[in-house]
Amino acid sequence: MHIIATAGHVDHGKSTLVRALTGTDPDRLAEEKKRGLTIDLGFAFTTLPSGRRLSFIDVPGHIKFIKNMLAGVGGVDACIFVVAATEGWKPQSEEHLRILELLGISHGVVALTQIGLVDDELAELAHMDIEEKTEGSFLQNAPVVAVDSIDGTGIDELRDALDTLTEEAPNAANIKRPRLWIDRSFAATGAGSVVTGTLTGGRLRVEDELILVPGEKRTRIRAIQTQGETRTKIDPGHRVALNLTNIDQQALNRGNALVLDDQWHRTDRFDADLQILANLGHDVSRRGAFSLYIGSGEWPVSIRVLGPNRLAPGSEGQVRVFLPQHLPLLPGDRFVLRESGRDETVGGGQVLDVDPILKASEAQPDRSVDRVITERGWVKADKLERLTGTTVEPVLGDWVASPSVISTMEEHVRLLIEQAGPLGLDMAILEEKERLIAATIGGVEILEGRARPFDQEDVFVNHPLLQQLEKDPFSPSQPEGFSGEEIRGLIQRGTVIQNDGVLFAASAIDKAAIAVAHLLREKPEGVTVAEIRDALGTTRKFALPICAILDGTGITRRREDLRIAGPRIPEQ
Repeated sequence: MHIIATAGHVDHGKSTLVRALTGTDPDRLAEEKKRGLTIDLGFAFTTLPSGRRLSFIDVPGHIKFIKNMLAGVGGVDACIFVVAATEGWKPQSEEHLRILELLGISHGVVALTQIGLVDDELAELAHMDIEEKTEGSFLQNAPVVAVDSIDGTGIDELRDALDTLTEEAPNAANIKRPRLWIDRSFAATGAGSVVTGTLTGGRLRVEDELILVPGEKRTRIRAIQTQGETRTKIDPGHRVALNLTNIDQQALNRGNALVLDDQWHRTDRFDADLQILANLGHDVSRRGAFSLYIGSGEWPVSIRVLGPNRLAPGSEGQVRVFLPQHLPLLPGDRFVLRESGRDETVGGGQVLDVDPILKASEAQPDRSVDRVITERGWVKADKLERLTGTTVEPVLGDWVASPSVISTMEEHVRLLIEQAGPLGLDMAILEEKERLIAATIGGVEILEGRARPFDQEDVFVNHPLLQQLEKDPFSPSQPEGFSGEEIRGLIQRGTVIQNDGVLFAASAIDKAAIAVAHLLREKPEGVTVAEIRDALGTTRKFALPICAILDGTGITRRREDLRIAGPRIPEQ
């Protein structure tokens, strides 16, 4: 599926041509009928001789409706550029051509309309004029087809030219992240809210949950239509109408986008390339009131030129653009910039960085994924994909980082491990990235939450405190002269167990479990703390925490004043 936009001067026959090609009148509004010009966007579709299907966007030609024209060409693959043989090339013809170039459209066909109203000589002059005006543009070698939309002259030839055009023009890319810029919304009787737009980025399905941006309102797709057909799913590169639930039509405005949640980075600023039109009569700087046209929307913005203070006509530079709302953007998105006060097109370009983190005075944006990684040091792989549109495999856990950054952190973590001493480095004090790094360092083992070199003696093996506790297992002497770090290390190892401030060797608890199991075999109805105390030959001071440990591990269960067998009681 290809989306074709019509473009050209007012009254040069764009809408009449679309009607001749499709049988559909794109002039939908009564005011358009009354005034004989296209005010808003018109849509129609047709099937070409090859069987390929085209959708048309008929955009306004009158200078007063340039904003609607810009809203219509944001998602198209190619164009039919319309020039009337009766008038030839006009000022708005030139502006439309430059806008199409700024938006990155690179394929097109020229329709020389109203050919039946001129003689051969005038038709030839008009043809020569087109060749001169399109020289150096993407239309330089485009076919020029003479047509009369009223009597049908040249319509078949134009269809053939469009067939060839669709073979050459690129198909819409599927990055598996759908985005629908809304260009029209209305309330349908019995159906609710309906929006139209050109789907880019990925597939949509009935019942998909969508997010409206800006606004972050949630909605769901009830039904999908394209070219008069109802679908259960739709791929990118189609003109589409979505019937939405759980959202009021008043909230759906041109320029809003519908996306799947968590797939798109929302931004209120971006860095971009900006090509200034050669015929602009002044330099461009941060001074001025600007309007940005991106997707299907118009947004008041401010700009800052990166590097020089201003950009001269015909030059190309970089700018930082500040938006009034957060939009779902990607590097490569095209835009047009107009100056509101002068009501003129300044230039256009493409987004480079959707979330610049460097100061404007330091920024050197491009579309490189490596630059984004380098500037951030560390970035989650899913966020990197939202920022760049490129899938990059994580290098450490969920993270992406440059080799130099990883190397620097590895040296840092290795030094921490070496300085930690015989107890090893407590992994809990490290950040997530540092813990991931530690697990990759050669010659280092991580045991019981501590990292130490392989060749370093494990001080927790046969530790003096453990030996002390095991001398009198059920009435152990409590530690003196041991550091809190040593005690915590033994507890983390599981060789020492603590309850209510009292420490026991883990082996003592194992022995106590066996002794209690013997008692319960003789008295399955339950035993008291006193009976356990006597069986262990200890005091109530130690018997109580031992019972608490046995309860907590499922060896016993407390039933009022008795202990009964738990699910993990040893079998004897």
